[in-house]
Amino acid sequence: MTAEKSLKVALLGCGTVGAQVARILLEDAAALADRSGAALELTGIAVRNTASERDVQLPAELFTTDANSLIDQADVVIELLGGLHPAGDYIARALKRGASVITGNKALIAAQGAQLNQLAAEHGAQLRYEAAVAGAIPILRPIADSLAGDHITKVMGIVNGTTNFILDAMDSTGAAFDDVLAQAQALGYAEADPTADVGGHDAAAKAAILASLAFHTTVSSDQVHTEGITEVSAQDVAAAAEAGYVIKLLAIAEHAEAGVSVRVYPSLIKRSHPLASVRGAFNAVFVEAENAGDLMFYGAGAGGNPTASAVMGDVVAVARQLAAGAGLPNGSADQPVNLLDFEQITTSYWIGLSVKDQPGVLASIAAVFGEHGVSIESMSQHSDADGEGSALRILTHRGAEAALRTTVDAVAALDAVHSVTSVMRVEGN
Repeated sequence: MTAEKSLKVALLGCGTVGAQVARILLEDAAALADRSGAALELTGIAVRNTASERDVQLPAELFTTDANSLIDQADVVIELLGGLHPAGDYIARALKRGASVITGNKALIAAQGAQLNQLAAEHGAQLRYEAAVAGAIPILRPIADSLAGDHITKVMGIVNGTTNFILDAMDSTGAAFDDVLAQAQALGYAEADPTADVGGHDAAAKAAILASLAFHTTVSSDQVHTEGITEVSAQDVAAAAEAGYVIKLLAIAEHAEAGVSVRVYPSLIKRSHPLASVRGAFNAVFVEAENAGDLMFYGAGAGGNPTASAVMGDVVAVARQLAAGAGLPNGSADQPVNLLDFEQITTSYWIGLSVKDQPGVLASIAAVFGEHGVSIESMSQHSDADGEGSALRILTHRGAEAALRTTVDAVAALDAVHSVTSVMRVEGN
């Protein structure tokens, strides 16, 4: 089939992902035209330095440092520069012209997605960002399109490959966090400065995007309660394994009667749960919907080829609509919701304590839980590694975060308690 319409495509950025996108646009031009109904002409690639080495051999004449001139003649702009500036300015410029934009820029979408979607709607363009969450996994389009007629109640996922690699290695080898982090850096899974990953900030941006789409509202990354994995110890991982759990850094967006909560933190999850089987640097997102039930999306969460696949999925979807002359739907309906304070969420706690080895200790601890209205589901006791007391692990029934935190503080103040060694939440029960 010969495509009747031709669309000019501008690419901003030619790093690991951008180089693969350019390769696909050039090598698969005929197939892309058949699938989309439009010939996709790559008119240029805007970069900071045209002489830099690239992962893919591409025609030199495509490269330019003048992004604005490319944007001003494009029907479709692919932004893969990352960061807020100048990427946000470029995207706004394109949308104001009526050019549709595909981006993988999670930080920008988490911070400015509502404003940019509004710009797209005002100018008859479209903004798509499947590649911003979970790499090659098609999760945003299913949430926005396939589940548009359903009511999503919860989205819970492993959306950062670096942290999953670290926690999985700690679980399988018993190694300490610092040792596995060094291994992840040596293998290229973690950056030299891994703060965005291990601090949970990368996952928080993705959680904000997932919540905004799933609940048809606007959530920014600074509204996401965020905890990282730097305090997870080898002892925590081993104790979790003994109890039948695995520890994962989870991004959670939940819609309850009282409102919406969005959070990121390391959590215990039963080994029988589908997310527990996600190994290495892979990602997975678990969706709970009223009518569809439980769904899980799994795959590679990063890398040039997988992420380029997500970008090109958006490119073809936009090209099909442009070729057909169809209207372009934009983003989520911006419905007001009550964003819950973190203290209002309900969860279960898994508490590690170092206590004195003497009569009455367990009774005094249980009494504090009772006084605060928190129910204990199970308790295990072992000798401390130093032999000077006992190590307790307490699993609570579900309760409000505020009540659970107050209970932990009260237990820590008991004379019989040496220290609170760890506090984690339990999800997926």
